[in-house]
Amino acid sequence: MKKVIIVSLVVVMAALSFATMAPAATLMSVATGGTSGTYYAVGGALASAVSKAGKIQCTAETGNASVANANLIATKGIEIAFVQNDITYWAVNGQLMFQGKPLKNIRAVASLYPEHVQMVVTKDAKINKFEDLKGKRVGVGAPGSGVEGDVQALFKIAGLKYSDLKKADYLDFAATASRFKDDQIDAGFVVAGYPTAALMDLTTTKNNVTLFSFDDAFLAKLHKQYPFFVSSTIPANTYKGVTKTVKTPAVMAILITHADVPEADIYAFVSSMFGNLKDVQAAHAKGKEITLKGALDGLTAPLHPGAAKFYKEKGLIT
Repeated sequence: MKKVIIVSLVVVMAALSFATMAPAATLMSVATGGTSGTYYAVGGALASAVSKAGKIQCTAETGNASVANANLIATKGIEIAFVQNDITYWAVNGQLMFQGKPLKNIRAVASLYPEHVQMVVTKDAKINKFEDLKGKRVGVGAPGSGVEGDVQALFKIAGLKYSDLKKADYLDFAATASRFKDDQIDAGFVVAGYPTAALMDLTTTKNNVTLFSFDDAFLAKLHKQYPFFVSSTIPANTYKGVTKTVKTPAVMAILITHADVPEADIYAFVSSMFGNLKDVQAAHAKGKEITLKGALDGLTAPLHPGAAKFYKEKGLIT
């Protein structure tokens, strides 16, 4: 009987010793966007995929989009964040909304998928060219968002100012859709991967809205001034009632971190993410556009050493 008890105690002690020795998962959080946007949906799937590997316990947090997320990373308020690559460029170089205050500690982790400038207009507003926004009620994006930053760039190309509008309304995705439903705006901007939940809901319930299609000359001028904007399209019938292909600018959604996150943590994050990428691809339409092959496309900040180590192992960089 004593032998049995002694053996049992040895087994228990060994198990406890193993549990003590097993490294705990590193806690990391990812800042996404509002609940009606693509960042939030993809971010939740991405956090689950990263956590699945067991090395990182990852949580997706709602965020206030690109500009706010860039500032959150720069102040070390979070470890990973979704941002647009154009906003990252302006942040690192201290331009536009970051004028004179470059965020030099931002580091790139991975490029994800294209995000399209989706300019929604009412059919009776007679907005046939971009300059027709003069005198209109326009949703220009939430304060401090990547959307609003992109709108600033578009207005510069068109030679417009907010003072040219009847009203510039600072709205997030959900509020933009709500204002259209209440007939309170003539045009509004959403920059996100399509299909965007807020716009799917809007076009399903409101039949007098459509997407504005940019002309080639405007797109060429925009790309020349801001090379990270590329000409792209949103396929016909992506949204109910939008039956023609829409020409529009696109930027890239990317993941960033700050320079002081340990190399081992970012390496574990990236390897876990790409190791379970099928889970992200199954969770959202935009997840299918995330690939290892495209992980370095359009990055506008220096690579974090942990990410660089992973991409070197995969033969993407030397």
